[in-house]
Amino acid sequence: MPSTTVKTPPWSEASLTHGLKQRHLSMIALGGVIGAGLFVGSGAGIAAAGPSIVLAYTLSGLLVMLVMRMLGEMSAAHPSSGSFSAHAERAFGPWAGFTVGWSFWILLCTAVGLEGIGAAKIVTGWLPGTPEWAWVALFMLVFCGTNLAAVKNFGEFEFWFAALKVGAIGLFLVLGVLAIAGVLPGTDAPGTANLTGRGGFFPGGGEGLVVGLLASVFAYGGLETVTIAAAESEDPVRGVASAVRTAMWRIALFYVGSMAVIVTLVPWDARAVVAKGPYVAALDELGIPGAGQLMNVVVLVALLSAMNANVYGSSRIAYSLVERGLGPGILGRVSGGVPRLAVLASSVFGFVCVVLSYWRPDDVFSWLLNMIGAVILVVWAFVAVSQLRLRRALEREGAERLTVRMWAFPYLTWVALAGMAAILVLMAREPGTRVQLYWTGGMTLLLAGAGYARQRSRTRA
Repeated sequence: MPSTTVKTPPWSEASLTHGLKQRHLSMIALGGVIGAGLFVGSGAGIAAAGPSIVLAYTLSGLLVMLVMRMLGEMSAAHPSSGSFSAHAERAFGPWAGFTVGWSFWILLCTAVGLEGIGAAKIVTGWLPGTPEWAWVALFMLVFCGTNLAAVKNFGEFEFWFAALKVGAIGLFLVLGVLAIAGVLPGTDAPGTANLTGRGGFFPGGGEGLVVGLLASVFAYGGLETVTIAAAESEDPVRGVASAVRTAMWRIALFYVGSMAVIVTLVPWDARAVVAKGPYVAALDELGIPGAGQLMNVVVLVALLSAMNANVYGSSRIAYSLVERGLGPGILGRVSGGVPRLAVLASSVFGFVCVVLSYWRPDDVFSWLLNMIGAVILVVWAFVAVSQLRLRRALEREGAERLTVRMWAFPYLTWVALAGMAAILVLMAREPGTRVQLYWTGGMTLLLAGAGYARQRSRTRA
């Protein structure tokens, strides 16, 4: 078992530039919480859980806050483009970094393809007759190109994408609150009719709440990108600390707040909630001309933003793994401060996912989706157990490294692990998510075995 003493890593990230400014990192942290999962995926959660989706997002949000606090503690002490993968390696050895790093890489690359498909569907809705694959190819080329050029290009794209998302959802919340209060012109206050009628607050019972909880958990995926990006910022420690400390109000406002507004304004069982998306349905309910289509533009921006962030995140994870001797060396080559071959490899894998979605949507692609279905829980579990192991070592190094501290350590870390275990049990009970759990578990065990074999062979050498 590896020592828990934290040492200076044997690899160097000096070849990566520090092209991200503090304003980039701040907006990435702010906008990164507003993802495609919130705009697109929350409709299915509302349809299953009804008004209790607010409770589901609150519970999963509390878990995410704990995970981000733990990750922030380790990333502020040791900023790395490998983020949780690097921390897992320091805590448990190369096999752990290999397992969680390549699992997350596969997740991000597959997500790039999914987001490209979602964005293309919106555009072809506006421009019927245009081929969907052509739009996906265009989006892939644009974001591959911006990530190949320089890290500041990624930062600028995300800055403006995030600014638009934050502005849009902020305006949505203001209009929603005014409508609920009955002071928005042309609307009547809905009262509590949508919250207590139509089956009450828990119309789907415990099962509905479980489905909503599982949907909400995976909507939070992507918050980890800010700790990856911090390694290329002007002040990594300050950037991580700021992002983590503001995570609580961002999650409460954007996720829990918007869910509360939606289920108060719109009947949870309205067909438009799933067909059009909950945000568009809510704005249509207010009767604001053109607001629904404007929100579709925001959803498109959210999807493109997620594509951009995932191309970046996957390339940096791959680069970090290679720098630590956990992947093919060719991906570690850096030109102009950018790991361009890692960017290309990540983009190509994403495009392969798109091809599979058209070619074999019922078997190969669905198999791939099931394989990544629970990866985010694997990542969170590694974050928690790594923080448990590394905290004492950080305390021995000196208090100056603990600029971010996990609350009530180690008790809340154990509470977070218990919450993850409960979610895994819930996934095992649901037929749809049970398959994802099995496939993700199989992939994780396969990668862990390969990583351990690699570690043993290098030890013998």
